[in-house]
Amino acid sequence: MVTAHTIKILQSLDKKKYRQKHGLFVVEGNKNIRELQSSRYKIREIFSINPSELLWAGQAVETISEQELRKISFLQHPRDSVALVEIPEAQFLPDINLQLVLDGIQDPGNFGTIIRLADWFGIEQVVCSDDTVDQYNPKAVMSAMGSFSRVNVVYTDIKAFLSESPNVNLGTDMEGESIYSFVFPERMNIVLGNEGSGMRPETESLIRHQITIPRFGTAKATESLNVSMAAGIILGQIFSAKEGLK
Repeated sequence: MVTAHTIKILQSLDKKKYRQKHGLFVVEGNKNIRELQSSRYKIREIFSINPSELLWAGQAVETISEQELRKISFLQHPRDSVALVEIPEAQFLPDINLQLVLDGIQDPGNFGTIIRLADWFGIEQVVCSDDTVDQYNPKAVMSAMGSFSRVNVVYTDIKAFLSESPNVNLGTDMEGESIYSFVFPERMNIVLGNEGSGMRPETESLIRHQITIPRFGTAKATESLNVSMAAGIILGQIFSAKEGLK
């Protein structure tokens, strides 16, 4: 049985200020929870309607009813288990050859997809502006799946970061050079701007080269690509070019 106090805490964790206050966030789904076993994340408690299906080798799992699960889940159709997880202290990894830099990304679904892409391509760190959506937003965590536990995410003043980084700063722009002809440097930061307004001017002033994904279709209705889609295409081309150099 979940106590009323615990339910109140869990329900409050959809808001950043309460995640920061309690130092906790929520992970939902057996698969996502299992992936935390080999990560740096410490689980405070796990609640499940069927603990045997979770296959958890850690601490005891509290059995709850489906009604209780609906009270503590942020999903419209709750799955099977909910974990209450401690937020670890942020750590900046130095000397990373390829990083994604997010300038004001607001949509948690886009954010989570970008984290999954980073994980897929082996990118160790994603650097975010302070106003980028919180990585522990429930929708961001769900969208990232287990990838959030393997990609280091840090929040900082990205103007200062880009000014001091030894990597070449690359931005995306409709007038930039095609990613299919551009020679990507060995060390780079790929800067992705806000979904609606793009990069802010002070960020754009620190971009060394602008790149673009050329349009091959003739339809004019599609004005631009979703930021997470663009990230996937760019990363695919970067690693395709690297494979070609082997």
